[in-house]
Amino acid sequence: MDKVSQYERVFKRFDENGDGKISPDELRQCVEAIGDEKLSAKDVEAAVTTLDSDGDGLLGFDDFVKFVEGVKEEDKVNDLKEAFKLYDMDGSGCITPRSLKRMLSKLGDSRSIDDCQLMISKFDLDGDGKISFDEFKVMML
Repeated sequence: MDKVSQYERVFKRFDENGDGKISPDELRQCVEAIGDEKLSAKDVEAAVTTLDSDGDGLLGFDDFVKFVEGVKEEDKVNDLKEAFKLYDMDGSGCITPRSLKRMLSKLGDSRSIDDCQLMISKFDLDGDGKISFDEFKVMML
């Protein structure tokens, strides 16, 4: 089953009244069912206002896809932040050759500082000898 078919199936499941639109209340129930996250009416209204392309106060299928894709992108960024923290051991906001060497050693891949500097140089876009989170995102995506 392709991605669009999956989205259509989920959309239809949460479009309880079958009108081809998801109301703010239906969206709230959808989010709570998927993630055990409680949303206030204010948060749901804000999400619908942001995503609603035709201004009717409801989410059509295309609006729903934007919502789902946006959540997935946010999840990816959060996962990358967690991975980045593993390498940024001193909390400096960047991966240094030394912190890369330490993490690789923990993973069973011992490398020299020179090797780590070379690895970093391939993705060090600003030439400062370190990997920032933005550079890490580019590297991972």
